Amino acid sequence: MRRMRSFGAAAGVEGAKHVRRRRVRLFAAVLAGITLATSLLHADDPRPKLGPDAVPIQQSHEYLRSHEAPDYWALSPYYVPQATDSACSLATVAMLLNALRGLPPRAADELVTQKALLAAAGSERWTQETSEAGPGVTWQEFADDVRLGLKAYGVDAEIEIFRPPDDSDETRDAMRRVLAENERSDRDIVLIYFNQGVLTGDWDGPHISPIGAYDAEHHRVLVMDVDRQWYVPYWSGDEKLLEAMRRPAPARFGALAGETGGLIRVVKKAAPP
Repeated sequence: MRRMRSFGAAAGVEGAKHVRRRRVRLFAAVLAGITLATSLLHADDPRPKLGPDAVPIQQSHEYLRSHEAPDYWALSPYYVPQATDSACSLATVAMLLNALRGLPPRAADELVTQKALLAAAGSERWTQETSEAGPGVTWQEFADDVRLGLKAYGVDAEIEIFRPPDDSDETRDAMRRVLAENERSDRDIVLIYFNQGVLTGDWDGPHISPIGAYDAEHHRVLVMDVDRQWYVPYWSGDEKLLEAMRRPAPARFGALAGETGGLIRVVKKAAPP
């Protein structure tokens, strides 16, 4: 009642506060409604977390229990989520560098983080492309970024490129040879540029992650997907992997439209005797 009987400047201030509080409450109510509607929308989504071409690691770990799987054990301690919605290349290269370098010997030595990698690489282009809502990187830019990361951290390694020209039996067999050879030791890591939705059954767009293992007997690859907001590592058939590398990015991806992928195998050179 006192506020209603107030006059002059004091009454104006109190009135303004009252209006602001009402606006805040109204905004909060609208926001709560949007959040509830979004939750209900997702709750009604009948699709499973992963489609039929991806099997999560916790449902299929027999290969890792019966084989050495050197790449998996080299990568898994450094498995990180991409820092932004466009930073899959950054997270992937950070994992690669940590796996090839191994655990630093001294307490003062840092692991490779995505932030530190950008600073060490000194690439304004890579920084912009991997920022939140950034456009991401093309296939060629990804290959360049792998080289940038290796140079920035002084990792002496060779890079082998496998970019499938078609989906023929010859191309499939060549891909299998790359994956099988890579599985023999932890001195080499394979990175994949692919259409994520072909494997997961959901988002149709270009993505990058490391390959954690290859089960040659059953023709399956373990994708260490850095899109950790949504996924865990999952197995997928290698023929489906070939399809994912071959699928062009849709037109809505602007500079990435039409991009297809491939494998980048990074082989660390042996230290001189």
